[in-house]
Amino acid sequence: MGYVAWFGDLSKNDVGLAGGKGANLGEMYRAGLPVPPGFVLTSEAYFDFIKEAKLKDKIMDILKGIDIYNSEQLQTASDQIKNLIIKAKMPKEIEKEVRKAYKTLRGNEGEFYVAVRSSATAEDLPEASFAGQQETYLNVPDENALVAAVQKCWASLFGARAIFYREEQGFGHEKVGLAAVVQEMIQSEKSGVMFTVDPVSNDDKIIVIEAVYGLGEAIVSGSVTPDTYKVSKDRFDMLDKRIAEQKFMVTKVDNETMYVNVKEDLRNKQKIEDPYIIELAKFGKKIEEHYGKPQDIEWGMSKGNLYILQSRPVTTLSKGGKKGEIKATKGGEVSEAKIIVRGAGATTGAASGKVKIISGPKEIRKVESGDVLVAKMTSPDYVPAMRKASAIITDEGGITSHAAIVSRELGIPCIVGTTNATQVLQEGSVVTVDADHGLVYEGMIDVGQRTVEEKPQALAAIEAKIPTGTKIYVNLAEPALAESVAARDVDGVGLLRAEFMIADIGVHPRKMLEEGREEEFVEKLTEGVRRIAAAFYPRPVVYRTTDFKTNEYRALEGGEKYEPQENNPMLGYRGCSRYIHEPEVFKMELRAIKRARERYGLKNLWIMVPFVRRVGELRHVNDLMMEVGLHRTKDFKLWAMVEVPSAVFLIDEVAKYVDGVSIGSNDLTQLIMGIDRDNTLLVGEFDERNAAVLKAIKYTIEEANKCGITVSLCGQAPSVYPEFAEKLVEYGITSMSVNPDAIERTRKHVAAAERKLTLQLLRKLSDRADGA
Repeated sequence: MGYVAWFGDLSKNDVGLAGGKGANLGEMYRAGLPVPPGFVLTSEAYFDFIKEAKLKDKIMDILKGIDIYNSEQLQTASDQIKNLIIKAKMPKEIEKEVRKAYKTLRGNEGEFYVAVRSSATAEDLPEASFAGQQETYLNVPDENALVAAVQKCWASLFGARAIFYREEQGFGHEKVGLAAVVQEMIQSEKSGVMFTVDPVSNDDKIIVIEAVYGLGEAIVSGSVTPDTYKVSKDRFDMLDKRIAEQKFMVTKVDNETMYVNVKEDLRNKQKIEDPYIIELAKFGKKIEEHYGKPQDIEWGMSKGNLYILQSRPVTTLSKGGKKGEIKATKGGEVSEAKIIVRGAGATTGAASGKVKIISGPKEIRKVESGDVLVAKMTSPDYVPAMRKASAIITDEGGITSHAAIVSRELGIPCIVGTTNATQVLQEGSVVTVDADHGLVYEGMIDVGQRTVEEKPQALAAIEAKIPTGTKIYVNLAEPALAESVAARDVDGVGLLRAEFMIADIGVHPRKMLEEGREEEFVEKLTEGVRRIAAAFYPRPVVYRTTDFKTNEYRALEGGEKYEPQENNPMLGYRGCSRYIHEPEVFKMELRAIKRARERYGLKNLWIMVPFVRRVGELRHVNDLMMEVGLHRTKDFKLWAMVEVPSAVFLIDEVAKYVDGVSIGSNDLTQLIMGIDRDNTLLVGEFDERNAAVLKAIKYTIEEANKCGITVSLCGQAPSVYPEFAEKLVEYGITSMSVNPDAIERTRKHVAAAERKLTLQLLRKLSDRADGA
């Protein structure tokens, strides 16, 4: 068989070879279910890699004697092991088989993307409720990227939470292998999860389906509240529907997986039609009958076709048993109690306590034993507080969200998808959470809830917050995501894209200007910017002024009248030079920034101008800012993006007109290397680590530091390549700005680089002292 096993050659008995995920996909593929085609790089490849790279002893030495309850120690060990695995060379025979299998899977397709998912040999087994500890990589575009993604999957076997879980469960680290599942990427227009048993009531006669627009990542993260449909398992009758508003979705944009707005007219509509719901339920029943036990199934829908993406045994059924009965209280009968919030019950049971509203992980210390934790949504960082809480309520998420899963493991009442709990409930007020019915009552009702000490413990390791001298910023475009992203361990917004907000307005700015609708444009843009700046206050939010290319501007209402047809819009009429030719349009943006700063007191809002070709453009920008009353001060900064090589060469001149620069590594790389990053034939050649690109970045950073201005970098390379992050730290970068999904990963890479450089410096100083 070699190192590669195709789905058609695998069955549920091949867990040791393909991991639970790979074996189950093979089993379903052979059973004739609509599973996208793919193959598994077996666990033998992983074990042979570890053997040939001589990593086994090194890994065990690092793990020897660590205290898994010491999160800092655990995280350090995890970083060290993952770094060893990523830096080791993949054996040629394994790499050859990966490339050959990818070409076979691709066939004659030109543009072809795959998903790479981990499939650990101890994952997805009964009673193992922490599946998904290892990494998944979506929209992998070519065989070079695939080889890199496989190695990152191997490294993720030693994530902090994975190490913790294996230690708790008694799985030997050296005996647990990891297979990599490589599958044709389905660009799901709609997706979700399906339980063949109601995970809240444990009713095995009901199939529960959740659905969202876009990729299913949004359900798992809890960042959106999905539709929920309940279907009878015997007759496939529709028992219940809960339609949720969805404002944004996760989808592929160009070569990136991004959050985008859902069209206004679709947000409150049912996500999938009834015939598809019934068809899914029938698939669910068939899969459950095939395996002989309840299943947790991921599905996707593309171009009218349903696909089964994964199935595993249900491991997080509610521990509550029968639904608890709400009894009368001193304040009166339940029928007389005031209902103040409604949502979806994610567990069973009821509890009372004081409300503690948590806006981010830094506030979890507010929660004391017996409190009711209320949050927009939760993440692994919330677990210490969740373990103290008597109940949990969230604005967002469904029955498969983080809050729901952890609450079931903890055995505490949980209500999700309320939409407004954080606004309606009052800090410190006493409420009763009835998860059986999805209701929150005012005051205390005697439900005989358990004490905190009686609750089961969660088997989860909390990855420690890691301090870094280099600031980690986030790239953001959607106001709807502001609150949830701001709650994470991030130092601000290094790139607030204007384009999505202007696209939401929907009309070309020049058309609005000519029609006398300037105020409408300014007010709408102000509101979007205000929401983001307020969520992050007082952390800086750097608003990048519009960088629409002509072909993108033409898509707006009225755009064809104002935008020329260009053969190469990437190098055309865009960025800073537009502001010089269309000053009145640029001033509308500036007025929106000024209004947000002055009307709402958001002094953390700054400006960054893109695609600067000539120093004179920056002089004009400063003049235009002054014309609308915006002046560079201690609390209002102007940044420029360094994306064009001319800005690199003239960085000392650029520095005279700005307070900081941000290196746009994507555009800078393609312009230095002469490679169109969207060209599928050349995508394997596009690499920010190219020596010429690194030389330009190093020069920019060093010169910016000499001139006394800050220097940042916008791009994903620091989160993907630890050695790239290390180089940036070594050069003296001030900050890095990455997409939301890369915040924690980038901070780890930066922290590791800073530790390494500090140790090197200390050794040098020690050597000098010894020499003296």
